[in-house]
Amino acid sequence: QVQLVESGGGSVEAGGSLRLSCVGIGYTYNTPTMGWFRQGPGKEREGVAIIYYDGSPVYAASVEGRFAISRDSAKNTVWLQMNSLEPGDTGTYYCAADTNKRVGPRGWDYQSDYNYWGQGTQVTVSS
Repeated sequence: QVQLVESGGGSVEAGGSLRLSCVGIGYTYNTPTMGWFRQGPGKEREGVAIIYYDGSPVYAASVEGRFAISRDSAKNTVWLQMNSLEPGDTGTYYCAADTNKRVGPRGWDYQSDYNYWGQGTQVTVSS
């Protein structure tokens, strides 16, 4: 039974920081491509940042320079450091993993290529 367990969400004022964590439990692949997606109020879920199995990161233009994704493959853990948060960053953040190495040809944020998803953690940024 594979699970992705997120933590680290919360409420902050604009300009603040949060660090999200995602631990993968129950899978044998040490280096899947993993990433973060978010869904804001009244919006569709969108890609935020991913880190490929080879360690290379990709960011959405809206978070480039403010967010940083990192991983510890030995611990099956990926983090998302979020700085200079804005009210537009508010939403439920989901961790996702691709253990089949499908992510890439259809775009890093093609959600159907991710075969495991977490339950989500809420991030609220007030102005």
